[in-house]
Amino acid sequence: QVQLVESGGGLVQAGGSLRLSCAASGSIFSINSMGWYRQAPGKQRELVATITRGGSTNYAGSVKGRFTISSDNAKNTVYLQMNSLKPEDTAVYYCKLNHWEFGVLYPYWGQGTQVTVSS
Repeated sequence: QVQLVESGGGLVQAGGSLRLSCAASGSIFSINSMGWYRQAPGKQRELVATITRGGSTNYAGSVKGRFTISSDNAKNTVYLQMNSLKPEDTAVYYCKLNHWEFGVLYPYWGQGTQVTVSS
């Protein structure tokens, strides 16, 4: 089993910055990728950014140029630096890890951390 612990959420004014962290622990054998998703009230969960073990990144168009995903492979930790935050970035942010187990890719999710951007 793999456990994910997120931290770094909070309340910030529009234009401000936050940095989210997600640390993975447990029986970690081979991480394929890690990423961040978010879910606003009444909306579906959506991709924010992902990063592969090799460092390739992917961003949602709405955050490109404002958010930066990075990882520390030695610590099995992924970060999301969020700059120029907007009220529409308000959501619960979830960390996701895709983990290879005996040839099958399993997704693991964190418990979520609230990000609130005030106007």
